[in-house]
Order: sequence, then C-alpha cells, then structure tokens
Amino acid sequence: MFLDLANWLAQDIRGFAVFNYLTLRAVLACITAMLVGLALGPAVIRRLTQYKIGQAVREDGPKSHLSKAGTPTMGGALILISIGISTLLWADLSNRFVWVVMIVTFGFGWIGWVDDYRKVVYRDSKGLPARWKYFWQSLVGLISAFYLAFAVSASNNQEVFQLIQSWFQNGLYHESIEKTDLIVPFLKSISYPLGVWGFVILSYFVIVGTSNAVNLTDGLDGLAIMPTVMVASALAIFAYVAGNAVYSKYLLLPYIPGAGELAVFLAAMSGAGLAFLWFNAYPAQVFMGDVGALALGGALGTVAVIVRQEIVLFIMGGLFVAETLSVMIQVIYFRYSGGKRVFRMAPLHHHFELSGWKETQVVVRFWIVTMILVLAGLSTLKLR
Repeated sequence: MFLDLANWLAQDIRGFAVFNYLTLRAVLACITAMLVGLALGPAVIRRLTQYKIGQAVREDGPKSHLSKAGTPTMGGALILISIGISTLLWADLSNRFVWVVMIVTFGFGWIGWVDDYRKVVYRDSKGLPARWKYFWQSLVGLISAFYLAFAVSASNNQEVFQLIQSWFQNGLYHESIEKTDLIVPFLKSISYPLGVWGFVILSYFVIVGTSNAVNLTDGLDGLAIMPTVMVASALAIFAYVAGNAVYSKYLLLPYIPGAGELAVFLAAMSGAGLAFLWFNAYPAQVFMGDVGALALGGALGTVAVIVRQEIVLFIMGGLFVAETLSVMIQVIYFRYSGGKRVFRMAPLHHHFELSGWKETQVVVRFWIVTMILVLAGLSTLKLR
C-alpha cells in the first residue's frame, strides 16, 4: 500500500523513491508489526479474559503447569493481526508469493482458530476432530504446493497459468519446470530433480509438517515463538538472496523472481513474534494457541519451499523436528512395547521438565540450540 503511494509521490518528490529499497521496507515492516502487537496486546488479552477463553492444562503433565490453567489462549490472533497490517502496508501487493504465503498463513490460522474455539468455548477437549483438521490443512497445503510447482519457474502470474495450461496439454509433463529440484546444502553440484508431482508431494509435507511441528513445540512460555522468530529472520536472508539475480548467481542458489519480497513478510512476522513474546514470556499473560502455531509453521514451510531451501529449514528448525520426533517415537514405542516409554513425557520439552530442569531453563537452552542451528543453516549460503 505504502509502496504504491510512495511510487506515485516519487514522480514529484524523488526522496520517496527510497521506499523501493526492499531492505528498508523489511525493517519498517518489522518495526510496524512490533508496534502494532505491543499496542494491541493489552486490549486483546483483556478481551480474551473477558470471554473466558482460558487454557486447559493436562492433568498428567508437570505439576508446575497447573497454575497456568485459565491463562488466556488464542493469542496467536494478535500475531496474525500484526503480520496482516504490516504486510499490507509495506509489501508489494502485486507480488504473487506474498499472497500465497498470506493465504497459507491465514488459512492455517483459521483452522487453528476453529480448533481452539471448540476447546476453550465449547469445552470440547478434542477441539476440531483430527481428521477434519488434517483435511483442511491438506487442502490448503496441496493447493498452494501445486501453484508453487509452477510459480517458482515463472516471473509473473500470467506465466504461471501458461505453464499450468501447457502442462495439462502435454499430458502432465513440461520440460520448462526447471526449479523444482531438491537442493542439497553444503554441496554446490548435487540436487535431485523432483518434477511437478515430486515437488507437490515434498512441498505438502514441508508445509503441513512444519505447521504441526511448531504446534507441538508450543508448550512452554516463550518456547515456540522465539525459535520461530529466529528461523523467520534467517529465511528472510534466503528470500532476499533468491530474489536477487546477482546474489543468487554468486551464491549458487536458484534465482526465483519475486521471492525477495518475502523478506518484508518475514520481517513483519519477526516483529509480530517479538511483540507477542513481550506478553508470552514467563510467566505468560497469554498463550499462542493453535491459531498462532499452525499459522506460523505453515508460513515457514511455504517460504522454505519458495526459496528452495527445504533441507535448510529442516536444519534451522531442528528444535521443531526434535519435538515432533519425540512424540512419534513415544507413541510408537508405547504402542508396541506394551505401555513402556522412551521419554518421561512427550513432547521433548516436558521430558526435560520432569528430569529436573526448570521451565525457564528448558526455554532458554532450547533457544540457544535453535540459534546454533540457525547459524548452521545460514552457513550454507557460502559453504558449498
């Protein structure tokens, strides 16, 4: 919005041309989202408290969590509001990738909202039935993955639809779909061609998997949001490089026209996350809920697919991966061992709590691990 206004004003006042700089708009998007989140936070928390939208606590969980019962949840709505306002103000709204990520983010946020609403308002512990949750997640994930299979090889929407039309006319094959390879980090000459179907399947699992992984991680005050901010900030760098023909060529990354604009969205996401952390830090005044966790995870997965860095996301989001694997291992082992457990409790953060770590120790140490993993992921930009 401001970009269009600045371009119009720049015709008479050249100083407004500065807003064409992507880095400036990314910084402004981060600041705007943070200010919006900090300004609206108290009002959102009061409204959630007024409607008695309180968190239910697992009775079999750590006893220290019982005091958190009734803390307002669904605070992820604050994050989405901040992201939406900031992105609409500072991003190039003609950019196709911005709208894809926005649709996925708010689509997953809507799914999480319905799930949270059923749990806390209707006191339905199951919330949205799992089959319907995964159905809607899968629908959003597959549609976006199919579109991106062609969008990453095109420079505008017209070319995207031309590629799709040509793909159907050629019997679901098109040799021009060239940027769907799976890139292996640290190795500059190794990538695996996926084709359209392989790309769609991989992208689906990355988008939906990351969404649910962040959701599983969101179990302690501030635990999920700070790693999300760190990973989003790192992905903003990858997006900036992928959208720049000179930098992408120098760093041996695929050039994805238009991907750089995602840096603005990710900056807004980071700013919104930091504002939410202000209220979510121990002891939390508000919890994120599925409305925030599912949305943020879906956004990270979608951006990673667009900039062709799925494996790097796996590295940088190692905390999310570990939390998810701990649940999978616990469930499988419990089922086939006759009730035995690998961990004291899953997800992984509860295991460390029950092992004697204080909640704040778990959170900060997991942040440190994520920081190291993010730096490892960023090193792939040059180490090839």
